[in-house]
Amino acid sequence: MKLYNYFRSSASFRVRIALQLKGLAYEYVPVHLVKGEQRSADLAALAAEHLVPVLELEDGRRLTQSMAIIEYLDETHPQPALLPGDAIGRARVRALAQIVACEVHPLNNLRVLKYLVHELKADEPAKNAWYRHWVGVGLQAYEAHLAEQPGAFSHGDAPTLADCCLVPQIFNAQRFDCDLSGLPRTMAVFDACMKLPAFQQAQPSACPDAA
Repeated sequence: MKLYNYFRSSASFRVRIALQLKGLAYEYVPVHLVKGEQRSADLAALAAEHLVPVLELEDGRRLTQSMAIIEYLDETHPQPALLPGDAIGRARVRALAQIVACEVHPLNNLRVLKYLVHELKADEPAKNAWYRHWVGVGLQAYEAHLAEQPGAFSHGDAPTLADCCLVPQIFNAQRFDCDLSGLPRTMAVFDACMKLPAFQQAQPSACPDAA
């Protein structure tokens, strides 16, 4: 398999974590988002969204959208499972994952921040305030859900899809100096994840295009 991704892309980071947890080998193909390589004709041929990650399978078929890619990997390589065996558990894990992937990330990804600056003329302090506000809203909700059902990880005692989404978001929050002090359960889960080799090997600093 080939993974077209960028070391700082949180959506790419999610997929790298899942691949590492599954023990699946892949070829790392860097796409530099800051340089605009995602807008190239080559990537457009791979993904209509002009976004990463893109996972190219052994037979040449390509998958886009990190959540869909991770669920595909979980269905085709079921161990270790990234979604619980029970319907309620799966719904909870998907809900936690979607707090990050659907509520926080869409408002704070690179192209949105660029639009704020270049089109809406937001200055750097305003852009950062925007970022920190939406991270705070999302992670406070995440923390509240963890309080309802505590565990070593986001759901139970093993990493799930939710953790694949949470960890990259925390990395980004730390980059933007977000206040994470009121999130003890969330940060405990993050720390538990980062003790595992899969998360360490998938993190941005471990990527070949890290700069």
